[in-house]
Amino acid sequence: MSLFKARDWWSTVLGEKEEFDQGCLCLADVDNTGNGQDKIIVGSFMGYLRIFNPHPVKTGDGAQAEDMLLEVYLRDPILQVEVGKFVSGTEMLHLAVLHSRKLCVYSVSGTLGNVEHGNQYQIKLMYEHNLQRTACNMTYGSFGGVKGRDLICIQSMDGMLMVFEQESYAFGRFLPGSLLPGPLAYSSRTDSFITVSSCRQVESYKYQVLAFATDADKRQETEQQKLGSGKRLVVDWTLNIGEQALDICIVSFNQSASSVFVLGERNFFCLKDNGQIRFMKKLDCSPSCFLPYCSVSEGTINTLIGNHNHMLHIYQDVTLKWATQLPHIPVAVRVGCLHDLKGVIVTLSDDGHLQCSYLGTDPSFFQAPKVESRELHYEELDIELKELQKIIKDVNKSQGIWPMTEREDDLKVSAMVSPKFDSVSQAADVEVGTDLVPSVTVKVTLQNRLALQKAKLSVYVQPPLVLTCDQFTFEFMAPEMSRTVAFSVYLKGSYTPSELEGNAVVSYSRPSGIPRVIQCKFRLPLKLICLPGQPSKTASHKLTIDTNKSPVSLLSLFPGFSNQSEDDQVNVMGFRFLGGSRVTLLASKTSQRYRIQSEQFEDLWLITNELIIRLQEYFEKQGIKDFACSFSGSMPLQEYFELIDHHFELRINGEKLEELLSERAVQFRAIQRRLLTRFKDKTPAPLQHLDTLLDGTYKQVIALADAVEENQDSLFQSFTRLKSATHLVILLIGLWQKLSTDQIAILEAAFLPLQQDTQELGWEETVDAAISHLLKTCLSKSSKEQALNLSSQLNIPKDTSRLKKHITLLCDRLAKGGRLCLSTDAAAPQTMVMPDM
Repeated sequence: MSLFKARDWWSTVLGEKEEFDQGCLCLADVDNTGNGQDKIIVGSFMGYLRIFNPHPVKTGDGAQAEDMLLEVYLRDPILQVEVGKFVSGTEMLHLAVLHSRKLCVYSVSGTLGNVEHGNQYQIKLMYEHNLQRTACNMTYGSFGGVKGRDLICIQSMDGMLMVFEQESYAFGRFLPGSLLPGPLAYSSRTDSFITVSSCRQVESYKYQVLAFATDADKRQETEQQKLGSGKRLVVDWTLNIGEQALDICIVSFNQSASSVFVLGERNFFCLKDNGQIRFMKKLDCSPSCFLPYCSVSEGTINTLIGNHNHMLHIYQDVTLKWATQLPHIPVAVRVGCLHDLKGVIVTLSDDGHLQCSYLGTDPSFFQAPKVESRELHYEELDIELKELQKIIKDVNKSQGIWPMTEREDDLKVSAMVSPKFDSVSQAADVEVGTDLVPSVTVKVTLQNRLALQKAKLSVYVQPPLVLTCDQFTFEFMAPEMSRTVAFSVYLKGSYTPSELEGNAVVSYSRPSGIPRVIQCKFRLPLKLICLPGQPSKTASHKLTIDTNKSPVSLLSLFPGFSNQSEDDQVNVMGFRFLGGSRVTLLASKTSQRYRIQSEQFEDLWLITNELIIRLQEYFEKQGIKDFACSFSGSMPLQEYFELIDHHFELRINGEKLEELLSERAVQFRAIQRRLLTRFKDKTPAPLQHLDTLLDGTYKQVIALADAVEENQDSLFQSFTRLKSATHLVILLIGLWQKLSTDQIAILEAAFLPLQQDTQELGWEETVDAAISHLLKTCLSKSSKEQALNLSSQLNIPKDTSRLKKHITLLCDRLAKGGRLCLSTDAAAPQTMVMPDM
């Protein structure tokens, strides 16, 4: 809040419930008195035009009846008012009023009154232009270097510049790439129009280029006609300011140089004629309007900036010289000469508060009272401090604002998976083939200690596993209450999920209003997606897991998958996933090894993970705690890279199909417009096979849409298989290097950052950025690598060579003693054994 308030010289409120904007205020000698006294011209969105000439008897007086020279109702909303030499044959000033569909130019004149009521003022319409397009704003000036007259340029809502040479329409041009209109200004020194496009960049267009460019009326014609109708409209210079502009003002104090001032949403910029930044200033408050004006210091410019904190700041270049408080938020500010008083600041708010003020201060008569001095008693202060600390501690305990680890949870969530399949399978619309798809029931129980309202339970499983119901809402749960919900899970697709683990998440609010989230994980049985199968002796992909204990009978590990052959071997077991793929598990008779083999690399993951989990559970039941698994074979990176390449190829194919679909859609709409024009024509004309072209394009659009959907389904399945392979690679790296649980969690965060894969943010670029971060922090070789900066923007790469190189380098660094940690301080190298790559 400023100590300096604007000194109110004259003020008034315009109308009732009327709205105004930055173009609704103008100061000029509109009645051509020639005495240098400005009049205040105000137009409103309600269509009222008012002209004031304030004559306060004393400072701070309100508006008197004789202060308003004219009030006219023009019926249409007034977007902008300007005063200039708009009528041919005379250099007198006239008033231009811009409506949404019309431009009117008036002459304002006054006649001496013979009675005490004073002079009488009236306006006379000199000419008007009906606009074919909805107007947004306008600017004026001596376009092309004309002398003694001003031309008007109007910008429409669709980005067209319409130039009027006083009573006649000159030409219209569309700004290239225009989406939304921005502020518009004219620079007389460079003879160019300056605006800010929807791309958030300042653009300058020469008037001569606009005059000789292609006519806007011929914009829809063919390329051959375009080439013959004029030159292409090109921009003179551009400057990206990174934000939308509120206003533009051109300041020229001499013929040698001029400045372009741009007011943004957070900054204001001063540019040279060629678009180079002279200076810029970051604003502390959101601005609402501004006005540059000449400074008393040579080479500097003063700027008035109003903001939404009811403040008006005065800057000399980038230095704040004065700050004053206003009674309203200004949307327009002007400086003029009123009643022989130069430099009056005129501000207008959006609800019609018009104020003329000047800068100044009032002397302060306030004197601070004397503070009574007293001696400090430290013993009493210590006693008071202890009492306050005790009160704070009691309040924290009673309200329970801080989480207490030792106290009982407000809500307990538990999940139980049924050991048997549903008697009647709940599977519906499955795409597995001829196999009978089972379903299993999962029960989730909620036990609350306190009263809870609107607790929401959400359940998630990995696709293609689906739930019969995944959302549950409990409006109210009484204290010490237990609620149980049941749902079924089954396999819907013809491919295997990446995990058999599900997650139940409950979100609720405590009685104090603090939101809390609690989750519970559950594991689905392997037999839900897998059946006993015939073992296979040959396979394309094989893995060998070493253990430190004697081999266990596979029948005891997988009792539900016994499908023995004639020789009743107990060291071989076959698995067949619903959908067709097969996996074979072999236990060595002489060594402590297990081999998993399959025709598909990603199918090895679930059986390998299930084998390790069941071995750990088996030896825990036996009371053996030193059981461990390891992997000493070659890391299957080539098989993993093939899945990465296939997934990336589908992503690239999806982008190409979407681009082609977009092109065909544009072509389809263009043909529709041509046909609609032909059908609307009063004189029938031949269709020239446009209907045949429309039918062919429609079939192409449908075929491309089907191809996009099919590619999306293939991409989703490929991403699921890629996640399965990624889980397997992380498991093998952990067994290979004997990584801890925290280190495996870091690998999972780097390799599996996304639950879903999209075209905007894909798996390849995300994982590449994460692995690059690990290589340049905890796995770096030197401080130079740690100093390298990563790109802050993730884009789809050209190919996967960089990602595959980084994955290989990660394995190499781990083999040479690297350690994964969240800090950049690398631990001491460990003794590791490097397998064959």
